[in-house]
Amino acid sequence: MIDETAYPVSFSVDYPDRQLDRMTSAFRIFTVIPIAIVLGAVAWFAIVFTGRYPRGPFDFVEGVARWHNRVVGYAVTLVTDSYPPFRLAP
Repeated sequence: MIDETAYPVSFSVDYPDRQLDRMTSAFRIFTVIPIAIVLGAVAWFAIVFTGRYPRGPFDFVEGVARWHNRVVGYAVTLVTDSYPPFRLAP
């Protein structure tokens, strides 16, 4: 059995309590393309330009990871109909 307290990060998603809109679900892949491009480039630029992973870029990438999880919840796992906000804070 895995000791969950040993991991510094946890992730959970609440299952939606209502039926999701099927029409918008089909078009989500097109709305996510620009977000995916930005998410793919962030960590690469942070490491290339600093040569290390300082605390400031780490906090930024951590926020981007939160944003990424919101996008995945919206576009891939379809757990919400609300478009993910463009913010890095929880």
